[in-house]
Parts: sequence; C-alpha cells; structure tokens
Amino acid sequence: MSVRIRKYSWQLAPRSLREIRQRVFIDEQRVPAELEWDDTDEIADHFLAVLPDNTPVATGRMFTTLEDTAHIGRMAVLPEHRGKGIGEAMLRHIMAAAAGQVQDLHLSAQEHAVPFYQRSGFHVFTGPYDDAGIPHFGMRCLAPLEAVSVLSEGKAAPEPLILGRDEKSWLIEHDSQLTQLMDTLISQARQRVWLYDRLLDHELYDRKRLRDLFSGLARHHRNSEIRLLVHDDAPLVKRRHQLVELMRRLPSSISLRLVNGDYPLAEHPFVLIDRQGVLYRHRFDRPEGFAGFADTGRVKLLGESFQRMWDTARPSLELRELPL
Repeated sequence: MSVRIRKYSWQLAPRSLREIRQRVFIDEQRVPAELEWDDTDEIADHFLAVLPDNTPVATGRMFTTLEDTAHIGRMAVLPEHRGKGIGEAMLRHIMAAAAGQVQDLHLSAQEHAVPFYQRSGFHVFTGPYDDAGIPHFGMRCLAPLEAVSVLSEGKAAPEPLILGRDEKSWLIEHDSQLTQLMDTLISQARQRVWLYDRLLDHELYDRKRLRDLFSGLARHHRNSEIRLLVHDDAPLVKRRHQLVELMRRLPSSISLRLVNGDYPLAEHPFVLIDRQGVLYRHRFDRPEGFAGFADTGRVKLLGESFQRMWDTARPSLELRELPL
C-alpha cells in the first residue's frame, strides 16, 4: 500500500501521532501511560505515515546518541492497516534517514516482531528482557547504508545480513563497506572469529567498535575463540593497539600468532565467523572483495588453510615483552 511519511519534532507533531501511540501501546498492549510518554520524545525525530487521502496510519521515532548510534522505536501501525507493508515502509524510511548519519542502528523488538525486523537487516544481539511486561530483544544493524541500498533495489535476501541465513554475496568496493560488513559478521559470532591478514592495520582493526565486538564475544560466549594470524607485528609494537590491550585482558579467548614463511601461506586476507560467515579480500592493501553470511563451503576450505598456517605459526615475543 502506498503511504507518505512525514517527519516532525515532538512540539510540532500533529495530534494523530499521539493518538496512534495511545491506541496501539496503551489501549491495545496495556503499556502504562507513564512509560509510554517519556523524555526521549522531546529529543527524537517523529515519523507519521499517511495514506493518499491523508489518513494517519502509523508512527515511529528515532534519536541519536553521542556514540554514533541511532535508536529506532515507537513503531506502531493501527490494527486495521496491518499486513499491508506499512510498517516495513516506515522502518525502511527511518533507516534511510539514519544511514547517512550513523553506522549503528538499535531497536528494542517485541518477541513476535523479531522476524519483521530481520527482513530489513537487523539481527538479535541481546537475550530476552522485560519491557513494560512484554518480552523484548535488543536488535541492531551495523551496515545501514548497505541494507538500505539493497532493500531499495529489491535485491535483498529474505533475511539480509543475518548469519547463516542470507545467501547473497555482498560485494565490497570501498573502505566503509569493508568495515560495515566486517562488523556485521563479527557481531553475530557465537563461537569463533579467525582473522588472517598481513598486518593488523590501525585504520581497519584499531577501532573501538571492533574491540567492543571482540570483547562481547569473549565475555558472553563460553569457549569462544578469537585467533589473529598476521605476517608482521611491528605496527602493534610501535603504537598502542586496542586489540593488543584486549588480548592482555582476555588471553584465554584471544590469541595472536605470526605466520611461518617456511610453509605455504594464503595469498589473500580473510575473516571467518563461526561455520557460516566469511569476509574475503582480493589483496592485502585494498578493500575490494566480498562478504558471505551463509557460505559454509568456502568457510570450510579457508578454515582448513587457516588451521594449517596456525599450526606452524609462532607467538609474538615482542608483544609478550611489552610493558602493561
């Protein structure tokens, strides 16, 4: 169904926006009024979907934080207009509005709505929790520009960017695509991340978000394994690197080795995520390559290559001797 979506500040929003939220959240879902109307309304952008005859049918809101993160919420469609694609149109409109500003979109999804958000590129990243008496899951999208691009072109898989489910091959042509797709894959790891590159380049790997993703995997998943296999550790020794600091705090989960040049080495860098995800680059010094979220065959072959190199590699004595 065709709808137009308009953006408002809270002070200038029409009464119909409040009425839709009142009807859906307070009347239908029994959310207490004191929880529905909060201080965030004052700082958020509010979106209202209307039919061609100007009938208001759906709402949503978004606000950003200082941590380069946008939060989407208060998604509501009137009961008589559900199942017509209006909620999806609203979500993707808000995603497009945020994509040029931030690289991390968060939302809190009611349990029954998780598949709805997965169809637009969001994945679950928290366990269930209670919000106003309703089970919710935290969801996020770390590649909003990529998601918006394929969704607008109608080329997306049924569950884009979801590890183990999205069979599309995502081409990488520039640095921002590389970091977004790498972070999206790693954020969904539950067991292992095996990373092979010539260097742990500071621009690509020495980033707070990547450090936080590795830390989350190591801390929250028992028996998780993060292996970093590189040719040269000199950049790590010369300049403090966030991943080195993390290795020192979590040595049982994160380890680094140097390849042995006396044995065959892979000629292309790659990252393997669990048994399904792969990020592959054609050259060590360029971002071009591809990402796969359900590429078990390629992951198996590259995993065997990685294991052979890992078995003959050596630990970094220089990093071991660095002062704390």
